[in-house]
Amino acid sequence: MKKNGTLNSEIDKILADLGHTDQIVIADAGLPIPAGVKKIDLALTLNDPPFQKLLDILIKEMEIEEVILASEIKSENPEQLKLIEEKLPKDKIHYVSHEEFKEKTAYTQAIIRTGEATPYSNIILQSGVLF
Repeated sequence: MKKNGTLNSEIDKILADLGHTDQIVIADAGLPIPAGVKKIDLALTLNDPPFQKLLDILIKEMEIEEVILASEIKSENPEQLKLIEEKLPKDKIHYVSHEEFKEKTAYTQAIIRTGEATPYSNIILQSGVLF
């Protein structure tokens, strides 16, 4: 049994399989999941687990070279944005419309659904390389 990091075997496998520029999504409870994209559903109840808990785990587990957020988070959920900006370098954060964000999720390796119930609490994390 693993001693450190995520014990969720599906998340662990996705992370191990990521190559440079591959992307994964942390989603709130309401983000639609495109057909054909792997869904890892962690949602137990509304706000459990929260978005930030999973983000903290993935920041420790993966090399992140780029982050994509819906621009609507700036006005509709500034508290969540502030927490994201405290954890990830601002120069790595890029914004697109929520519609474009949803389109981009169709090309990701997996979407990890949380129980988060605050608006626009979704993020695309792009894998970097360690060398």
